[in-house]
Amino acid sequence: MSSAGKTALILTGGGARAAYQVGVLQALQLIRRDAGEKLRGSPFRIICGTSAGAINGMALASRADHYDLALRAMIEVWRDFRTEQVYRSDSFGVIRSGAQWLTLFSLGWALARWRRARPRSLLDNEPLRELLPHLFSIDRIPEMMAKGHLDAVAVTASSYTTGEHVTFYDSAEPIEPWSRSQRISVRDSLSLDHLMASSAIPFVFPSVKLGVNDGAHYCGDGAMRQAAPMSPAIHLGADRILVIGAGRLHEPQAPRQTAAEYPNLAQIAGHAMSSIFLDALAVDIERMQRVNHTLGLLTPEQRAQTSLRPVDILVIAPSQRIDDIAARHLWALPPAVRGMLRAVGVYGRGKSARGTALASYLLFESSFTRELIHLGFTDALAKREEVVRFFGWGAPGAQDGPNLTASSGPAKVESFA
Repeated sequence: MSSAGKTALILTGGGARAAYQVGVLQALQLIRRDAGEKLRGSPFRIICGTSAGAINGMALASRADHYDLALRAMIEVWRDFRTEQVYRSDSFGVIRSGAQWLTLFSLGWALARWRRARPRSLLDNEPLRELLPHLFSIDRIPEMMAKGHLDAVAVTASSYTTGEHVTFYDSAEPIEPWSRSQRISVRDSLSLDHLMASSAIPFVFPSVKLGVNDGAHYCGDGAMRQAAPMSPAIHLGADRILVIGAGRLHEPQAPRQTAAEYPNLAQIAGHAMSSIFLDALAVDIERMQRVNHTLGLLTPEQRAQTSLRPVDILVIAPSQRIDDIAARHLWALPPAVRGMLRAVGVYGRGKSARGTALASYLLFESSFTRELIHLGFTDALAKREEVVRFFGWGAPGAQDGPNLTASSGPAKVESFA
């Protein structure tokens, strides 16, 4: 495969689960070095992110001129993360947000109106807003594009105001905004507010007001209503797309352990989170495979009449259930957070733990993030041959025939963004 064309990176959402992405990126850089490639510049011309993946993506984009340095800074942060760097985890902070918010479930909104106290979310993520400017400067992205290190970036969010999915993007060359059913795009200079909105996990973190086509919208996590996670990269001109997930896309066929008791609030919330963060990506990949298969039946003359173009895709996602990993690290959460989560049904250890899916999004603690980084690193190294073939590193033209299993290697697919 030739290394010509634009390679896009898509980083999906998932709160603390996004530590997995850092391990994958670290392994890719090792594979790149072993292949004899130059390391200073970014291998990605287009970077798209959602939720915590948007933060990781824009950290890379802001230092596209020195990619290795940007990656090392990310690794350092994620390896030593503490919950208090992301949201208020002290007793007073949890009482001000979480305890008050949960109280309203039992006492009702009438009390909130009477007290004039409507908590906006379960947790207060103001510490994250204070942390991000110290980690990277998002204002450098236009400079990276102007100097030719980057072609385009995109951050996705969901508008609570209109119910639409919104892609905020910026590009070196003019690209007309696109619009599809219930999803629109807006060209804008990306800011800290865009990252805070994209990573505002529903119910957990507060929404953020953003300008959308001359109007003010309150926006939350970009994974909500994200029907086509790969669409922004295709619209921005990608010829190849690397997708790094933050959750297992395919469960093993072996029967899962079931519980007889009625599901608690944490289990239901965790199931909803998984639907928001994981299902859309899996469906998008399957849809691309079906379209690819259908187009593969067309004659060259018939394919010449369509405006659809081929796009290679490589998906790297966790080989283990992150819920199970989180069950081993619940102890690492601050006592006030553990107490709050226990109130909604997060408890236990190991295989007997309950509500770990919900906890996995909030476990910004080094014991958990380090294990996810290691998992991402080993998962990516296990795909060394596919990675080299996908990027064309070291052996240009060494691509085999199309592989229709996107999660196990490069696959020729068609653009239907």
